[in-house]
Amino acid sequence: MMRGSLLPRCSNSIFPPPPNSNRLRPPFLKRLSAPTAAPSGAQSRLTFSQNYRTAPNRLRSSVSESQWKQDREMATGDELQDPRIARISSAIRVIPDFPKPGIMFQDITTMLLDTKAFKDTIDLFVERYRDKNISVVAGVEARGFIFGPPIALAIGAKFVPMRKPNKLPGEVISEEYSLEYGTDKMEMHVGAVEAGERALVIDDLIATGGTLCAAVKLLERVGVNVVECACVIELLGLKGRERLGDRPLFVLVNAT
Repeated sequence: MMRGSLLPRCSNSIFPPPPNSNRLRPPFLKRLSAPTAAPSGAQSRLTFSQNYRTAPNRLRSSVSESQWKQDREMATGDELQDPRIARISSAIRVIPDFPKPGIMFQDITTMLLDTKAFKDTIDLFVERYRDKNISVVAGVEARGFIFGPPIALAIGAKFVPMRKPNKLPGEVISEEYSLEYGTDKMEMHVGAVEAGERALVIDDLIATGGTLCAAVKLLERVGVNVVECACVIELLGLKGRERLGDRPLFVLVNAT
């Protein structure tokens, strides 16, 4: 799955540009740390995700799933301006033409160097899922392994790695999914989860949605209820959200 987009970059931010800000990446925020900025000419932009719609105190275990979804759609614009999102967005570097020409690669490694932005990312997910009675956090290889374990520890859930073929040593079950050219598989240890458990599936980014969808299907095959999928970044226009169907998806930052 390519972690970039070949689509034109044309989004507008809801945040006004600060004085003397670097308009290359992103155009509306001043970088808080000093990772390498995108080369001149880079046009990829990161904006606050419109899916970040629910204030943490509204996520109570007593709220039904249908009401939870309705609340997200009814949230006011004030809830869309958490300053932590700006810090996260500004810490993500965009690298043009990687891993091949035309791709605007969303590089989270610079965000991991910014301890405040990294902590903000984990905190936002923890606040959202702490009271959702989640017993499994399933991390998608490989960047889901970065965010999944600290979230799982904070909410009292176990962490289950979802891996590419021939990576797990024990008996596995697998789910095949299609790529642009060919197919791949997602695997999970037999016995890692039990029917009836509630799971969060997490990765750093959703593009076309192939790996994320395979992870969800793998869990559902063994009777696990996938409460939600979560990513730091969503690449708009690549229809990954559509591929998930009616399964809910929560993201912090949009990339266009």
